[in-house]
Amino acid sequence: MTPALPEELCKLKKLETLHLNGNHLRQLPASFGQLSALKTLSLSGNQLRTVPTQLSGLRHLDVVDLSKNQIQNVPDTVGELQAIELNLNQNQISQISMQISHCPRLKVLRLEENCLELSMLPQSILSDSQISLLAVEGNLFEIKKLRELEGYDKYMERFTATKKKFA
Repeated sequence: MTPALPEELCKLKKLETLHLNGNHLRQLPASFGQLSALKTLSLSGNQLRTVPTQLSGLRHLDVVDLSKNQIQNVPDTVGELQAIELNLNQNQISQISMQISHCPRLKVLRLEENCLELSMLPQSILSDSQISLLAVEGNLFEIKKLRELEGYDKYMERFTATKKKFA
């Protein structure tokens, strides 16, 4: 039997933080999008195979941790995600939709220890997004090759501006 979240959980309209790490979850209930006050969601160490589409409707979501799952690709629906930080470390990701560049608030994107080829990393992440911290160590390319991509200079401007803010 596959572990499932009780539907009743989705009725907690004022819930702001939810940690569901290590629960062998393969999916979220359809009504998960009703957790409209949710700001922090951690689903690390489960058995998710894709980024749950229900997350796109959560307008107050700031931090999403989907690390240590079995996610293989990041679908187009991710472009509607409102999160500031998205952690996809230690999955099996080999494809990322260009739509991730359209996330209006996404500043931190963690993709460490996945199965990404440099050619599968959308250049729009560098040139046309709000992302100021892109962590891609431990993939199928050398980090220094990232510097050769078109848009890298724009990314570095955002990265440096953010560092100065917090210095």
